[in-house]
Amino acid sequence: MSRLLQPLARSVTYTRWLHLLIPGAGYSVWVFISPDSPWMPMLFAVPVGLLPGMRLAEGVQAQLLLAPDDRGRADPSISAASAGSWADRWRTVLWLEMRLIFAAPIWYATVWLPASATDLVLTAFGRAPSDDWLIRGWEPHWWFGLLAPVPLLVLLPLIVTTGRLVTATARWLLGPSPVQRLTALEERTEQLLERNRIARELHDSIGHALTVAVVQAGAARAAGDPVFTERALAAIEETGRDALDDLERVLRVLRESEAPVGQRPTLVEADRLLDSARGSGAKIDADMSGPLGQVPGAISREGYRILQESLTNVLRHAGSVPVRVRIAVAEGRLELEVTNPLTDTSADLGGGSGLRGIRERAALLGGRATTGPYEGEWRVQAVLPLNGLRIAL
Repeated sequence: MSRLLQPLARSVTYTRWLHLLIPGAGYSVWVFISPDSPWMPMLFAVPVGLLPGMRLAEGVQAQLLLAPDDRGRADPSISAASAGSWADRWRTVLWLEMRLIFAAPIWYATVWLPASATDLVLTAFGRAPSDDWLIRGWEPHWWFGLLAPVPLLVLLPLIVTTGRLVTATARWLLGPSPVQRLTALEERTEQLLERNRIARELHDSIGHALTVAVVQAGAARAAGDPVFTERALAAIEETGRDALDDLERVLRVLRESEAPVGQRPTLVEADRLLDSARGSGAKIDADMSGPLGQVPGAISREGYRILQESLTNVLRHAGSVPVRVRIAVAEGRLELEVTNPLTDTSADLGGGSGLRGIRERAALLGGRATTGPYEGEWRVQAVLPLNGLRIAL
């Protein structure tokens, strides 16, 4: 029994009832003005439904009254957008026609059934029966009062059932079109990619800065040389400033989704990374060839991050070891390679998020990246096509 009464305790039942009554009220006014043409509202719904903005108005109203849980969802079952095609317009026309069809019986039942219940109560107290067909021709009697709840018991399930039917119809006719679903999916994908990119940015820039600071501080403490300590503190200060600049830029991107990416560092600034690694004790042997300044911005920016993460891994897991860096631009592609001697901790790097980020960056640009032991050394190698086309593995 409680299951049957549960819909009556939900507010959406009554908002759906209101939604059904709205066109019924307009229809009843029209019938009162022009009783000889009750079909005119159905005809008038055609040009109105073809207006692009009508779909937006109906969608908002349906979301608020029929499916309030859809409000604010990324993938609502009822769309609140203007018609973008003729198919959407004709679906809106059909929806308006269905609204009128659903509204007619509910409006009549809402007016007639409570009136019948009232008439039964009055008749039980001796008033002559009205023209209501339920009790027409009957003599007044007290037991008519026992029948008074019957019209209301009929009205309530009728409201619940019709409300569910009109909601299902709205989801069918006002639901997102295939184009809208595809657009929403693309926007969601873009948001996820942007979030992953920001996570990689924070991991690469802040992780690099902290690694350099830790290595520098440890080396200064072990050296016991005031000159070296002063140089280490200066390197930590510079790296900290760079990290703060990167953090501010990433936070700006989070605050402003339209923020430009042109301020992100590129491979033209690779010397800054190399000097930072050298200041941490690494022995960098760098070989850069080709027109780095002519590398497309997206390729150059991601290349910078790949180099940064590679050097961070060296400092974090290998310490002050010789490192060979080779950056070359030739034959329509950018080649970046960082190698260092293998250490005992290098074998456990394969599943790290930093190395995974390197491979993801390369894959998004249509290139490839390999990380791992190679001929007795640890090597990070990335090959990125300058034209954005995927190259053969």
